[in-house]
Amino acid sequence: MKSVLFVCLGNICRSPAAEGAFLNLLYQENRAHEFKVDSAGTTGHHRGEKADSRMIERAEARGIILPSIARQFEEQDFEHYDFIICMDKNNLANVKKMDSHNQFAHKIFLMSDFIKNQKKQDIPDPYYGNVKDFDLVLDLVQEGAQGLLEFIDNKLKKNE
Repeated sequence: MKSVLFVCLGNICRSPAAEGAFLNLLYQENRAHEFKVDSAGTTGHHRGEKADSRMIERAEARGIILPSIARQFEEQDFEHYDFIICMDKNNLANVKKMDSHNQFAHKIFLMSDFIKNQKKQDIPDPYYGNVKDFDLVLDLVQEGAQGLLEFIDNKLKKNE
């Protein structure tokens, strides 16, 4: 079973949206049984909370369910996940800092790495924004989810 962890700052907007978008794609392709998918934040400020209600609402409008409950990224996540997908450069840097011996660098990516023609390297945080900001995040993570699945499939083919 392959495992993917999506990471943002508080684990209530972007990473739950990415988790939900990836799960939705897996369900559409009847592949959810092949993956363990979760999300986490680099801080624990929202630990135990559901995703932001605005993100839940915008995701549900697209048929995407956000099942996550906020938790903080932990060092053992490096061992438990094959792919650690960060939503922006700051969270990427924070995750890499926790990998003090650079042992897991091959597992750590930016979500934008999987979005074609993505000029920005960050998935913008919509927390202080409006509906359009939440929709933009969903657009980006849905495209990124597709690119990520293609990347994983190609990587597995090369390893066969």
